[in-house]
Amino acid sequence: MAEVLVYVDHADGAVRKPTLELLTLARRLGEPVAVALGAGAAATAGVLAEHGAARVLTHEAAEYADYLVVPKVDALQAAAAQVSPVAVLVPSSAEGKEIAARLALRLGSGVITDAVDLQASEAGPVATQSVFAAAYTTRSRVSRGTPVITVKPNSVAVEAAPAAGAVEALSVTFSAQATGTKVTGRTPRESTGRPELTEAAIVVSGGRGVGGAESFAVIEALADSLGAAVGASRAAVDAGWYPHTSQVGQTGKSVSPQLYIASGISGAIQHRAGMQTSKTIVAVNKDAEAPIFDLVDYGVVGDLFDVVPQLTEEINTRKD
Repeated sequence: MAEVLVYVDHADGAVRKPTLELLTLARRLGEPVAVALGAGAAATAGVLAEHGAARVLTHEAAEYADYLVVPKVDALQAAAAQVSPVAVLVPSSAEGKEIAARLALRLGSGVITDAVDLQASEAGPVATQSVFAAAYTTRSRVSRGTPVITVKPNSVAVEAAPAAGAVEALSVTFSAQATGTKVTGRTPRESTGRPELTEAAIVVSGGRGVGGAESFAVIEALADSLGAAVGASRAAVDAGWYPHTSQVGQTGKSVSPQLYIASGISGAIQHRAGMQTSKTIVAVNKDAEAPIFDLVDYGVVGDLFDVVPQLTEEINTRKD
């Protein structure tokens, strides 16, 4: 059976959810072979095997933490030479897209970014993308060489599929460019206790209609009742009501959760571009003519300060 390389996104051996989604998609194309790099790489094997990895290629070296993406590209290039895969799948983060672009250049092939679905075909993997602010859906495939494809988080439900998960050491020779850019310091991001915005299955966002920074407590309360991440529109972020790291939109982060709740957000095209591929969209807005209502699955015309607290209370009551 053809093999598919899957780049493992992990933190000291804790595998992040987008990697498990990649393994689910990889099984449509062939037999998944995971590539885990850096500290804790070997510890990922158990979870990867539970989700379909037939083999886990590991390599631990200080270079993966001390330098930027080139050491990881070197390792994936070595893995591709060893496996001869039909495709290489990478999570669609900022780092993942840089890794994918560099790897495709080295392999003399093509790269497809931000795929939301993958299907096998006789001519090679076909990737579905949502493009031009989600106004169009395209299907593409790489016509030469080994396709390198990045996939957006929450594009597919994670499915367990136990496999051997045999751990094998990957031999990597780092290139001269690998140590060209050194990481000189790190500042841990303050934890909110909520899911990472781009990986969350549920996102609750607030916009201009929230009215101020202190009023975002209403949005946070709903998010916490659902175990969701908190997002914000550009208007709310520019006003200083919520951190820029939480901005959803064309100039912010793109999300594709199972459920997206927009409160007090008018639905400008800039915002829609960052959340339009969400599976189910709910909007609360007191303006019945707000553009967001053209997009939603469920819409509530009303004051968010009346609607959202009632929703939060009902959810908490049902949980209890």
